[in-house]
Amino acid sequence: MADVVSAPVRKCVEVLNAAQSDTEKFAALFLVTKLVKAKECTAASKKALFEAIGFNFLKRLLESDNVPDDCPPIMYKSVALSILTCFCEDEQVATHPTMLENIPVFLSIVENADDEDFDDNLMVVSEAYKCLQGIASFEPGQQALLSLGAIEKMAQIYSQQSFITDEALHILVTLVARYGPTVWGNDPKTFNGLIQKIALDFETDHGERKFDLAGILSALFHGCRRDQVARTCVDYIWPESLYKGLTDILKSKIGKQQRDPALKLAAAVVDVIGIEWTLNDAENPKQFFILLLQLAAIEVRMQMDNKSFQQTFGNAELLVACFIILELSINFMSTDTLDLEQKEKQQIYTGLKGAFNGVVSVLTKLSKDKNCEKLPAKEKAFACACVRVLAAWMAQEPSMLKSDVFALLPFMFKLANESFNESKNYRIKHKYDKEYSGEAPADLLRVLLPSMCHLVVEEASRTIFLKHKQEEVLADCLLFHWTIAHYKKPPVPRAERLKRMNEPPPELTPEQLDEMKDSRAAIVSLCNIFMNITVLEPKLIDESDCFANLLRFIFNNLPELKNTSDNLVMYGHLAILGLLMLKQRSTKVEHDDYSICRYMSSTIRFLWDAYTVDESNDPTALNVNMSYREHWSEIQELWFLGMQTMCAVIKLIPWISEFAIESGWAEGIIETLKRVRIGALPANIKPVYEDFLGELVDANKNVAAVLKKADALKVCRNHRMMELGKKLFGD
Repeated sequence: MADVVSAPVRKCVEVLNAAQSDTEKFAALFLVTKLVKAKECTAASKKALFEAIGFNFLKRLLESDNVPDDCPPIMYKSVALSILTCFCEDEQVATHPTMLENIPVFLSIVENADDEDFDDNLMVVSEAYKCLQGIASFEPGQQALLSLGAIEKMAQIYSQQSFITDEALHILVTLVARYGPTVWGNDPKTFNGLIQKIALDFETDHGERKFDLAGILSALFHGCRRDQVARTCVDYIWPESLYKGLTDILKSKIGKQQRDPALKLAAAVVDVIGIEWTLNDAENPKQFFILLLQLAAIEVRMQMDNKSFQQTFGNAELLVACFIILELSINFMSTDTLDLEQKEKQQIYTGLKGAFNGVVSVLTKLSKDKNCEKLPAKEKAFACACVRVLAAWMAQEPSMLKSDVFALLPFMFKLANESFNESKNYRIKHKYDKEYSGEAPADLLRVLLPSMCHLVVEEASRTIFLKHKQEEVLADCLLFHWTIAHYKKPPVPRAERLKRMNEPPPELTPEQLDEMKDSRAAIVSLCNIFMNITVLEPKLIDESDCFANLLRFIFNNLPELKNTSDNLVMYGHLAILGLLMLKQRSTKVEHDDYSICRYMSSTIRFLWDAYTVDESNDPTALNVNMSYREHWSEIQELWFLGMQTMCAVIKLIPWISEFAIESGWAEGIIETLKRVRIGALPANIKPVYEDFLGELVDANKNVAAVLKKADALKVCRNHRMMELGKKLFGD
């Protein structure tokens, strides 16, 4: 039994306790090692022996260099380590203050493992590693190792030493798994240098160790500083080494034991440095991309086809890796930067369809399970991963799996809304916490936004969307992302305001800039969703408090947004969404609402600045403004929709026309078109300006005089604007 101390152990304890000197106690230690390693040695026996030896005695052995002349210099250390390795799996021993105090001794031994002192006694190095591994198994030990720079030391050992270095890797992985990206600090050199060495070993090793290294690499990538690694990996050759090593595996005849770690590693790499990494082969860049995508799709189908959620959860780690590959591949293919042949497209499409049939089947079974709302955290995370990859497919293939997916929407919305609230609350809590660098919970709702743009167009899915009041959640989501995209520096404590009055604004970190970019993209998706609903559900917009509040938000906040290049696409979407909702709520608009004045000025500026005559290029041609060109593919249709909606708003709310006159926009259009040579006005632009100016003339009796004074007659003649000419000058 565990609490029984055997007779031999009791006798040994008596000898140790009776020892009058270190020499007498030292002599008894050799008997201790034999007893501890015996099968019948219970936990109580080990504890009794260790207490009899005493930490202080072992510490003296570790620190002493004064050995007899005929003994090796590391004799005492070797004996102490032999004893400690017998006990270091016990938490009380591994986390004992004296044990932690001796971490520098253990680190010194493993750091100097290549020295001549250890040539004939590699057991000492091995035992030092065992002590470190025992310490690293428990939180107090992990914290002590981190504080003593174990990450850098273990990385350096693996990169520079010649033997017994995999143990250093395992300690590293343990610490990374526990503390995540924070262990790497702000300098990416340690991580990149370590990965460089492991990746080279991974590429050149063709034995079983190759697959062990794959697992280690996966763990390190999962716990890396993603932003840093993605930016700095171009300066290293490890991406190429990993590419070659994985290509060797996945192009060979392999079984599940070899394929699984390879897929997990491939997913970890593309998740950090991007799916473009798979196009590394200059001669045939598509080959590995298609191979990896097909293998992931097949694996998902095999693991999920005709399976329950619980059955698939047993392979969650592998499936999530495949989901990452599928999601990134689908998103990449949507950019049309990969030149796929028709046969390749059909092959990929067939594989994806089979995979997502399996995903939908598993989620459907889960949604009907009475316990689906009480999933443990890990199972819920896996369910969210299933929804996430399905959302990527839905965003690119909205016509697929309609009825099955529509039935899943309530379940998907519930998971997404819960994850959004968790992520939002976390971010709000740590918004101004400079010291905290943890990773926020995943926001599933953010991933679903692109697919929701399609879902609200379909009547069946829009009905479900509105029935569950999802528009209210998305309105909250827009307000939240606004707080990130429209960054404001943290408030200064009252006591420090005078001292910091003239301080320049703090420089934004790369992480903050990435978050702002993502939130701007989220707001654009949200605006597209709301635009579709506004057009398709005009009565709802007119009556809904949610949309009334959303319009009020745009009125109040759009003028505060700087119309910079980074903000332009978001700025335009908010402006035109405001116009669309203003049109639907025209009967509720108050003439003396100052916020509308500011909003209209901002919207007019967005529409006005889009086209100009570029003096430096062709002074007689109308061109897209230089500041708009970079984003024109994203806002071109938006501009046309905005001009069309502005005409409708002016017709419904005639006094809005005053803004076009007071701002100088109407006159500015005439001045610009006068400079455009005859025949050079684009055919799609002419009716836009003519309709807009015509609506202004109809809505406001003062417009005609302004346009005539600006020489609108010349514009009407040059560009054959017959309808505008009739309104201004009669038949």
